Amino acid sequence: MLMLVDCSNCGTQLQLPNGAKTIRCAICHAITRIAADPRATTQPPYSAASGNFQHHYPPPHPSPAGPPPSVHGRKRAVICGISYKNSRNELKGCVNDAKCMRYLLVNRFKFPQDCILMLTEEEADPYRKPTKQNIRMAMYWLVQGCKAGDSLVFHFSGHGSQQINYTGDEVDGFDETLCPLDFETEGMIVDDEINSTLVRPLPRGAKLHAIIDSCHSGTMLDLPFLCRMDRNGRYVWEDHRPRSGVWKGSSGGEVISFSGCDDDQTSADTASLAKVTSTGAMTFSFIQAIERGHGTTYGSILNSIRSNILKSNESGGGMVTTLLNMLLTGGSLGGGFRQEPQLSATEPFDVYTKPFSL
Repeated sequence: MLMLVDCSNCGTQLQLPNGAKTIRCAICHAITRIAADPRATTQPPYSAASGNFQHHYPPPHPSPAGPPPSVHGRKRAVICGISYKNSRNELKGCVNDAKCMRYLLVNRFKFPQDCILMLTEEEADPYRKPTKQNIRMAMYWLVQGCKAGDSLVFHFSGHGSQQINYTGDEVDGFDETLCPLDFETEGMIVDDEINSTLVRPLPRGAKLHAIIDSCHSGTMLDLPFLCRMDRNGRYVWEDHRPRSGVWKGSSGGEVISFSGCDDDQTSADTASLAKVTSTGAMTFSFIQAIERGHGTTYGSILNSIRSNILKSNESGGGMVTTLLNMLLTGGSLGGGFRQEPQLSATEPFDVYTKPFSL
């Protein structure tokens, strides 16, 4: 049975391994000792055989005593970049994606550096490695104590996958999944859990943006509405609310997700570019849209991303920021990637008039 306990220092909810007597918080590094009768809640486990995801995590709450950890602020972000180095699943651009996204958030959108939690294989701290447990804890941290006026960002660059859905909640019959560093031994993170952890607790007046650069990522947050856009920029909002009636929206907050491709598609990185440090095609194009002045509305961003990827064989020129001069030498995306970036949200809106802001 899964047990959740509160960190004795910062209040972050931690997942207690079976039989553990102590647990170290990945956020503040405090050691919490488990009493004989711990103040924890048990949750029914996920059965991989049945595909029946039953976790319904309680929404995070403020620390019961003392100030929240210093990394909390009006703007905060979780950035995950996983290369799966030295494995058959290795990717080339994901850690660079994480660095690029952090640079963008700090220098363009004024996110405090100590309010950004980075999870990559390059981190020396084992609690900053992008394992399943650490990603789960980071998602809890991101929304914990969230209030009106907060702006949150969740970025993931790595492998995504699918598994059969047995509850009838998915239009296509599949749940989407993120693959943590240790997914081959610990399993994947299913969209139901991502929605339950990041989306449903978000209060009115708060907003969360997700940028998911992975395969099968169109509805990775299980948001109720998907913006279906054609190559001429015309769009309609598809209703993806489950027929079962299960609520997949927020608690009043606004959640908007940019994803690298549709649920049945795969995403590419730019490793095929000669002499260029690789990045994910989606992350590259998202940052490029902002830096080239196409970040005024959600529609302008989505069109720019889609144009850059769908017409990747056209000349596009180099990035104009210090970041991309540092990490990329320029050029458009090559290789004719087959992916159509998607936009989803908790509520439909006019993508060409709604201003984009983080």
